[in-house]
Amino acid sequence: MFAPRTIPWPLVALFTAGYLAPYLLPTVVGRLDSGLPLSPTQAGAVGSALLLSSASAGFLLASRVERVGARRLARTGLALALFGYGGAALTPAVPAVVLGVLIGGFGSGTVTAVAATRIAAQRDPHRATTVGLLGVSALAGTVYLTVPHLGPGHGQPLAAIALTALAVWPLTGRLPSVTVPRPQAVRAASDLPHRRPGLTLAVCMLCWSLVQNSLWGVSGRIGLSQAQLTEATVGVVFAVALGAGLLGVTGAGALGPRLGLALPIGGGTAVIAACVVLSASATDLSSFATGEIAWNTLYPIVLSYVIGLAASLDGRGRWAVLVGSASSLGTAAGPLTGSVLSAQAGFPVMGAVLAVGLLVVAVPMTAVALGVGRRPLPVVEIPVEAPAYDKATAA
Repeated sequence: MFAPRTIPWPLVALFTAGYLAPYLLPTVVGRLDSGLPLSPTQAGAVGSALLLSSASAGFLLASRVERVGARRLARTGLALALFGYGGAALTPAVPAVVLGVLIGGFGSGTVTAVAATRIAAQRDPHRATTVGLLGVSALAGTVYLTVPHLGPGHGQPLAAIALTALAVWPLTGRLPSVTVPRPQAVRAASDLPHRRPGLTLAVCMLCWSLVQNSLWGVSGRIGLSQAQLTEATVGVVFAVALGAGLLGVTGAGALGPRLGLALPIGGGTAVIAACVVLSASATDLSSFATGEIAWNTLYPIVLSYVIGLAASLDGRGRWAVLVGSASSLGTAAGPLTGSVLSAQAGFPVMGAVLAVGLLVVAVPMTAVALGVGRRPLPVVEIPVEAPAYDKATAA
């Protein structure tokens, strides 16, 4: 399946650490609601603030990773995640929790920007992305199974994100400390290639992610209140759903580009729309589990192809970071949007509205994928990495 020698493990680890917060969003928002004096809408707003902070880091750093250095930025992001999420986990004061979440979110976005930029420079960015999605899905599934058994409170999922940042830190030593651009790369950096398809994809991904995370942000409440399930049962459903996502991403990685990009992105998004309707209208364990498992199986598959499409638009990784940051903006608005829609119209109506939105954005996303598939993309000169100074080697 995956050849170990071809997998950039430090980048996979960074990808996992950066994406863990969005994957744990339902339990983070749910625990903020139950463990702090916050209403569901207020808890959703805090979740949105976390992801908005993450998105702002991506937009700020999209073109600066090479100049600042991947290792320095990765370590800065991991430190912000560790102290931000860790501090928020340890305090019951709402203002301090919000501040910690904002700092941690900026750290997550910084780490994700480094991972996306470096993955785009790989010979096979889709393969690296699928392995990263495997990692974050497996870790998030483990957290969902564990958190309900650790007692009440808001801190457990936040602590899990902080500890992941700490665990990934040692791997940053294998990242380049300085990036020296070749003359051709300097000339290529002056203009961002494929602006129209890139901007189209970025806008679509903002809407696509908003829909996904509007449901994901309230999925815990759907299971608890509408389907009348316990927190432990909901946690098991989420863990199984993420496990199914592992199988889906594994299949996508093995399949690679054989189906092209348009079919997985357009067709997959249409099927996800149906899963959103089913999950949002669930009233018992079977319908809730079916909708969540099917949805989480398809979501990372489509996401891996979209990230690969963004990476193919610019070998220097700028579109990968910008599209990912636009996705984070949509993700940031998701919890609050889902909370407001469900409070005003109920979960089933919310699901129908979100599904229509997915079907609308699937059209231009598919058009971009078809356009990229019809014409060869120019080869962009990848910068040369200046090797880090190694005392053992020097000796």
